[in-house]
Amino acid sequence: MSGPAPAGQGPTPARPGPGDRVLVTGAAGFIGSAVARALVARGDRVVALVEPGGETANLDGVEAEVVRGDLRDAPAVETAVAGCRTVFHVAALYRFWAPDPAAFYDINVAGTRHVLAAARRHGCERVVYTSTVGTLGLRGATPDRPADERSFAHVDHLFGGYKQSKYVAEHEVLREAAEGLPVVLVQPTTPVGPRDRGPTPTGRTVLEFLNGRLPGYVDTTLNIVDVEDVAAGHLLAAACGRQGRSYILGGTNLSLRDVLATLAAVTGLPTPGLRVPGRLALAAGHLSELVEGRLLGREPSVPLEGARMSTTHMAFDDRRAREELGFTSRPAAEALERAARWFVDNGRVRPERAVRCTWPGPRPS
Repeated sequence: MSGPAPAGQGPTPARPGPGDRVLVTGAAGFIGSAVARALVARGDRVVALVEPGGETANLDGVEAEVVRGDLRDAPAVETAVAGCRTVFHVAALYRFWAPDPAAFYDINVAGTRHVLAAARRHGCERVVYTSTVGTLGLRGATPDRPADERSFAHVDHLFGGYKQSKYVAEHEVLREAAEGLPVVLVQPTTPVGPRDRGPTPTGRTVLEFLNGRLPGYVDTTLNIVDVEDVAAGHLLAAACGRQGRSYILGGTNLSLRDVLATLAAVTGLPTPGLRVPGRLALAAGHLSELVEGRLLGREPSVPLEGARMSTTHMAFDDRRAREELGFTSRPAAEALERAARWFVDNGRVRPERAVRCTWPGPRPS
């Protein structure tokens, strides 16, 4: 009797379809709620795992079974997974800083192991794991030479607890895939769009621009993709992805200067014109981490991990997902406009700035 096929090779396991019972971890979060909405729209019966005490506003109007449970609580995860044919493990601690750095590993690594173990015990037919492009190598990456799924990371370039813990968690997922668990990995780039309540570090850049608190930009590159396109990519990965294979879910590579110029074009607000040297951004990050993070015990206003990332060109090639999954994404301008409109509509922008916004046309769908 032959063993399981190597990752990314051989026949793909049976894929569940619409109407099935499906678990989404982190279902009240930014990406998780978009995945949950896409599944409900398709006709699936969604079990939404939400952290105890966590806000569920992103699930308003979504017909889902909300289950409270902490990823660190293995029995709670076991209960949520039971009876589900498919698991979308989206939940993670996604921050540039945490008062307790161990929380990154407790949630992102140990929590992921709990989900994988429960999926194996209950015979789940498909697991889609939400990783991050932060686990890929970016040394030498440029808009003309973007990184892809085969770009390996130098360990010393995995800045901060989030990237490091996701890198370890990804290897736990790949270990399970090698042992036969039908798991597929997706790696979103820089998602923007509605319901970024945190906001995420990405959404914070958009919000800071809208509120006039972003005087300048650094020489960096971002790959902008709409969160609902990322959600659609999750469903495609579940349907078409190959076991143990990873897929970048991205959009358009843009310099931060072009991101801000695009935001200015879709909102009518002025473009920040000051270019900030990378060394100055790093110095501000080190100072903020020392004074605010270590001495005052609060989240740094300039997280060091974010400052380090700002000196890197985060350009990605998502050709594999487009060719193998049929993944598509809308233009970056539309994605950024949808994000900006949501922040304005939900009172996250100062009134004197919100009234100055002039939108280019009908609201994007």
